[in-house]
Amino acid sequence: MFEALSGKLSGVFDGLAKQGALSEADVLEAMREVRLAMLDADVALPVVKDFVNKVKERAVGHEVLESISPGQAVAKIVNDALIDALGGAGAVPLNLNSIPPVPVLMVGLQGSGKTTTSGKLALRLKTRERKKVLLASLDTQRPAAQLQLAQLAEQVGVTSLPIVAGQTPVEIAKRALDTGRREGYDVVILDTAGRLSIDEALMDEVRQIRDVTHPAETLLVVDAMTGQDAVNTAKAFNEAVGVTGVVMTRMDGDSRGGAALSMRAITGAPIKLIGTGEKLDGLDEFYPERVAGRILGLGDIAGLVEKAADTLDHEEGERLAQKMMAGKFDLDDYASQIRQINKLGSISGILGMLPGMGKVKEALGDKDLDTSILKKHLAIISSMTKAERKNPAIIKASRKKRIAAGSGSTVQDVNKLLKQFDMMSSMMKRFNKLGLKGLMRQGMSALMPKGMGGGGPPGGPGGNPFR
Repeated sequence: MFEALSGKLSGVFDGLAKQGALSEADVLEAMREVRLAMLDADVALPVVKDFVNKVKERAVGHEVLESISPGQAVAKIVNDALIDALGGAGAVPLNLNSIPPVPVLMVGLQGSGKTTTSGKLALRLKTRERKKVLLASLDTQRPAAQLQLAQLAEQVGVTSLPIVAGQTPVEIAKRALDTGRREGYDVVILDTAGRLSIDEALMDEVRQIRDVTHPAETLLVVDAMTGQDAVNTAKAFNEAVGVTGVVMTRMDGDSRGGAALSMRAITGAPIKLIGTGEKLDGLDEFYPERVAGRILGLGDIAGLVEKAADTLDHEEGERLAQKMMAGKFDLDDYASQIRQINKLGSISGILGMLPGMGKVKEALGDKDLDTSILKKHLAIISSMTKAERKNPAIIKASRKKRIAAGSGSTVQDVNKLLKQFDMMSSMMKRFNKLGLKGLMRQGMSALMPKGMGGGGPPGGPGGNPFR
């Protein structure tokens, strides 16, 4: 989402890093570039002015101009200013500290992803907070809107309020809270109707629902892809009905990111959650410091670790690690490893969470991040017999032809997979033989195939015993 802004800011810091010492003129020139980069990223003008003034004020100070690495000092100041602009360090949690059932009001324009976000939020509260959730659709405007929410509720495993034809949104809201009280629900999520644009009829309806339900949270759902229009929508809703938090959907899209940077400063409402992807588990807490880190190419290791903890099968991971260490890795294990990688999502997304990988992604280009080779490998392995997966050495010409035909690939593809697997197996066996101490002593070159190792005579001091 922030690729263009990230690339331009990295260029500014690279330019500063090349200079041994900074003058005030250097800082002012860099800030001019930062201002242009932010305006190009669709950040609101008042936010850009405030941001640049804050950075300029701190960057022309004595400590920065005379520091050993002034480029890094300016990058640190920009990082801190980005975190402030995004709402300050740390996620702002949902306020559920109220007498159950806690009403959560979902508001926003039509097409912003409000109904899907209601389903995602229900799943998040059910799995992470262990809450008993009731979903209720108050949208009597859009055809089949209530039916859509009922289907989402079924998919995430929560209850939806039964549909009663002819009821007004306010009557449905009262019935939802009454049902929540009688049947012991912890949270009632009220999905209101949207409009194609802000109008007084919409605001009146939301005000009436708010007045009868007294929600603990009024969450405004906005589409990050609409840019500054999302900020204008948030401002209008906040002034009309009062918004306690913002949920930004499609944060994994290719918008310029200006809406996220402007939201807190213009509306005063914090971004509490972000929607990432179409899947129903694609709803995450918003951490300003992590977003700032990704914009500046510092990565988001904490986010990657959390993602891995949520999605990966740790027992399977440990089993694979033990087999690798023992040098008993087979093609079934390789297939299992590919499935684990696929669970984490796109390789581009994973790279974006690693420090300094923005430039690597840029250099590689999207074509080299194609993961179709992993899918092809899975298909080839699936076409093998159990004996072939356990012992790839038995796969000769006739077997290769059968496997290629069964997986829709060529004999060359099968050969490539077997060669790659053979190299992996050899490296693991060498690692097992060397042990950690041997690896530390001889370095990674000791794991390389013959002819690719370190210097020194074969087997001699500093040499590669496997050559």
